[in-house]
Amino acid sequence: MQKRKLGKSGLEVSAIGFGCMRMTGGYGPVGTKQEMIKVIRGAVERGVTFFDTAQTYGPFANEELVGEALAPFRGRVVIATKFGFKYEDDGSGPRNVGVDSRPAYIKQGVEGSLKRLKTEVIDLFYQHRVDPNVPIEDVAGAVKDLIQAGKVKHFGMSEAAAQTIRRAHAVQPVAALQSEYSLWWKRPEEEILPTLEELGIGLVPYSPLGKGFLTGTITEETSFAQEDLRSRIPRFTPDARKANWALVDLIAAIAARKKATPAQIALAWLLAQKPWIVPIPGTTKLERVEENVGGAAIELTPDDLPEIDNATSKIPVQGARYPEDLERLTYR
Repeated sequence: MQKRKLGKSGLEVSAIGFGCMRMTGGYGPVGTKQEMIKVIRGAVERGVTFFDTAQTYGPFANEELVGEALAPFRGRVVIATKFGFKYEDDGSGPRNVGVDSRPAYIKQGVEGSLKRLKTEVIDLFYQHRVDPNVPIEDVAGAVKDLIQAGKVKHFGMSEAAAQTIRRAHAVQPVAALQSEYSLWWKRPEEEILPTLEELGIGLVPYSPLGKGFLTGTITEETSFAQEDLRSRIPRFTPDARKANWALVDLIAAIAARKKATPAQIALAWLLAQKPWIVPIPGTTKLERVEENVGGAAIELTPDDLPEIDNATSKIPVQGARYPEDLERLTYR
């Protein structure tokens, strides 16, 4: 697979990465640990070199999974993880009790991530969500210390506002921003993309397939388990799905013309926006990995892109992308 560099950081990764979150829950049933390890290793065999996890996925179980799966390939892959949530254990296991990016907590947490990931250094360490109680300069300074100590290679941020990114970048260069970006969530185009281009920061879009909706496999009749995050998302109510199906129809029509799948068109569209954009679709199935990887081979022409943008701009997407409690954590 072709490679891309995340901005001016020099961090080179496969053009399509792999978001591992759903392999330990969040979007309904998953397979066994060994089945998920097989999928991750299958992705490596197909040219994927960029794998994304976080302390809070599980919590902690996802890092353990990724660490075990990638241990035989450590020299060939880039591992990104995230810090910034606090956990308490009441005897039933760790649970998230809010954001916490105090420097001491970051430095304490990195030791656990290194151990779980079975590695001596984390390639890309993102602040998962901005902590309004800790100056971003202090956060960037803490990661700078970790980089100087040889425990982290690159600093990243997630779902941060443009001005916050600028302030952090002035203390420790930000290699990449992870934010939701797709054909049904284009808010990053307003302020984020121009800021990243100016500063030389890469963009790593999560949910590039609209949490599965843009693939055309989720219909008005689809039901979600209670533990599936989409059961709480306004954009995934039956009425919203029915209204938003026009976007799926549009993508499917383009896919048919290109002899591709809707997922491949959605990924190809992201790749065509900027050469420093690297989407990280997630899946639990090897056949979907193969499909996603194929998105990097789809070429959208200078005529295709305006057509897609013009057509999608006429389709208003119904429903908020997150419940209110989760949306409050973004663009701070």
